[in-house]
Amino acid sequence: MQANAEQHHDRLTCEVESTLKVIGGRWKVLIIRELMTDIKRFGELQRALSGITQKMLTQQLRELEDDGIIHREVYPQIPPKVEYSLTPLGETLKPLLYAMHEWGVQYSKISNQSD
Repeated sequence: MQANAEQHHDRLTCEVESTLKVIGGRWKVLIIRELMTDIKRFGELQRALSGITQKMLTQQLRELEDDGIIHREVYPQIPPKVEYSLTPLGETLKPLLYAMHEWGVQYSKISNQSD
């Protein structure tokens, strides 16, 4: 029985790590949060994410696109217009992020009580 529980724990840990690999880091969750409400252009994202560099935003957007979380739509016009949105897979992260938010609220209440 113990071996079965350990195998389940290993699989769970592996999947949690996979999730964190996709959304982990300082900026990815914030980018996803911005796209949860509406389609955004690069400049809108950069303004909304105070402190992110153009290089870092570009890198994070590419990684999220490669992972299938966001969609990048390029409109053939001059100057080029590029919009970012969540893919259907990205949309499935919403409940996870809401749950993480709620956990953070509860954690803040508990940790502030112990100060």
